[in-house]
Amino acid sequence: MVRAFVACELSLEMKQQLAAAQIELKKSAARLTFVDPTLIHITVKFLGEVDEKKIPQVIAALESIRVQPFPARGGRITVNNPSRPHTVWCAIEDAGKGQEVFSAVETVLSPLGFPRETRSFKPHATLARVKEADSSLFKYLDNLKSATFGSCLISGLKLKKSTLTPKGPVYEDLCEVLW
Repeated sequence: MVRAFVACELSLEMKQQLAAAQIELKKSAARLTFVDPTLIHITVKFLGEVDEKKIPQVIAALESIRVQPFPARGGRITVNNPSRPHTVWCAIEDAGKGQEVFSAVETVLSPLGFPRETRSFKPHATLARVKEADSSLFKYLDNLKSATFGSCLISGLKLKKSTLTPKGPVYEDLCEVLW
């Protein structure tokens, strides 16, 4: 079995600017687990544990997706739920193009037995997971509200293998689909 997900990569510029935002967030008294800046991405669909024999079918399905490359930029850094935050993320602004990618991925993978997502898709890049919330987090989020987090051209997607380790996840690209 392979723990896998479909993702779009961000530019090095965006990852560096998001890493700088993480430094600001570390000043908060909230207990946060930060994503390694080199691993920050947009998750399009988490597949979970996938039988290795099914991976070629998943790759073939993803290779059938045709989308025009599109610009994306880092928006506001916020939390998933202000009253009970679990995740700190940077919203990705892409004029709805990420939704098109998400819909295409859902369409090609549902015949392979991957259930369609019931929640709406909000393109974002996770910066940290909230282990223990603290109101000071909102002060530091507010400090970042006028910051910019770069831009990039989204020109494909990747199927990634995720191996969980005590030091954090290790990602391996299983395939890259360029448009």
